[in-house]
Amino acid sequence: MDFEQILPLLMFAALAILLFSGFPVAFVLGGVGIAFAFIAMWYDDWLFDWPQFNAIPAREYGIAENLILTAIPMFIFMGTMLERSGIARDLLNCLQVLLRRVPGGLALSVVLMGTILAATTGIIGASVVMMSLLALPVMMQRNYSPALSAGAVAASGTLGILIPPSIMLVIMADLLSKSVGNLFVAAIIPGFMLAGFYMVLIIVACIIKPSLAPKLEADIGPGTKLGVLVMVLRSFLPPLILIVMVLGSILGGFATPTEAASVGAFGAIVLAVLNLVILPAIGVKPMHFKGEAVLDTGDNVERGLLSNFWYIFKDVVVRSALTNAMIFGIFIGATVFAFVFRQIGGEEVVLHLFDSMGFGSWGILISIMVLVFFLGFFFDWIEITLIVLPVFAPIIAQLDFGEHVARIDTVYWFAILMAINLQTSFLTPPFGFALFYLKAVAPPSIKIQHIYLGIIPFVLVQLVGLGLVIAFPELALWLPRTLLN
Repeated sequence: MDFEQILPLLMFAALAILLFSGFPVAFVLGGVGIAFAFIAMWYDDWLFDWPQFNAIPAREYGIAENLILTAIPMFIFMGTMLERSGIARDLLNCLQVLLRRVPGGLALSVVLMGTILAATTGIIGASVVMMSLLALPVMMQRNYSPALSAGAVAASGTLGILIPPSIMLVIMADLLSKSVGNLFVAAIIPGFMLAGFYMVLIIVACIIKPSLAPKLEADIGPGTKLGVLVMVLRSFLPPLILIVMVLGSILGGFATPTEAASVGAFGAIVLAVLNLVILPAIGVKPMHFKGEAVLDTGDNVERGLLSNFWYIFKDVVVRSALTNAMIFGIFIGATVFAFVFRQIGGEEVVLHLFDSMGFGSWGILISIMVLVFFLGFFFDWIEITLIVLPVFAPIIAQLDFGEHVARIDTVYWFAILMAINLQTSFLTPPFGFALFYLKAVAPPSIKIQHIYLGIIPFVLVQLVGLGLVIAFPELALWLPRTLLN
């Protein structure tokens, strides 16, 4: 094997090793990319030259121009405000009480919240960061397994790539010249099916090994039905209002997902005022579990209600700015790595593995699914989509699966299979974006090893879901036929 073919593999190996060094992920990604760019130029300037190196800043500027990414800072602000104002804590506490008899009740609550966020944002980075901010500290406080906690947050956070409104489905529809509405409807059953599989996985794992998720005390929470009702109204009503504001603005056609992010940020401020100023002023206090610290306001100095809100608001702005800097640092580093990896022939090395396959319709489909899964170790979903769809979609449209799938439905079926498969690209190490997002904001007790270990069973569950949709196309095609025909 020539050095040109070995170099991309060495680049991948260097990334895999250095990610365990404890050095910031963004610097590892960018540093490995820059280092191997110089190595390639030293070996042969035909493999990588200075004009290509000078093109890297233009690639980074593309991040700043991407309007979709402008939603991330606002969703980070929304998640941070929900955390610091106590709204998210109240919701998780309520869900814990309601699910306390179910093994892994808090992890199940995380999956439910992740599913709701998927239906409001459609942006994986924002969802994973928000879920990490909201849930991970609480799960660590409850002595949950770091691996289970990280896996549940990362997997449920990636549901936004499949459950509408999904930005990826919009891009796929454009590339395939198909209806966005049809793809949205086709993705509903597979998306919620995966969420259900996650919950089953958590329940089974916690039954087999209860130490993964310690149960709550039997007397935790309100002791009367009226108290439970008040708790549910106090805990569920504010998030429900926010969901209606965000999702309603999108579904009602009043705002794009990016614009809806600003609606969510404004709604979080309004709910924080309600939770920190208005309700305490009229004597309604939040529920606290025994042994749980009262919501921290920084230095435990007594303040007026408005002063307390203003103190938390300033803290949220600072935290959001720092978190946003970390996330976009990862974007920049990942872009450098992916650009250099492609330029030195990494894409060709991956594609060469499947170059000589001469199978029939089923063989081609399975080969593409394997290729997409394998590419998920190296690239994000945008790059994979732009690589695979233009090349293989026309081929798929001509394939004949007999009575298994009607020719007219083949492309829609293939798009949903791609979407499910691409969801794994966010979780497969060492280049899974969701893992980087989570690590950037996770508590120090959660190491990268915990994250990698925790996502393995969820990736396997996703592959099971992919296999079911391959075997039973009606999981994706029945609802569009029923509602749209």
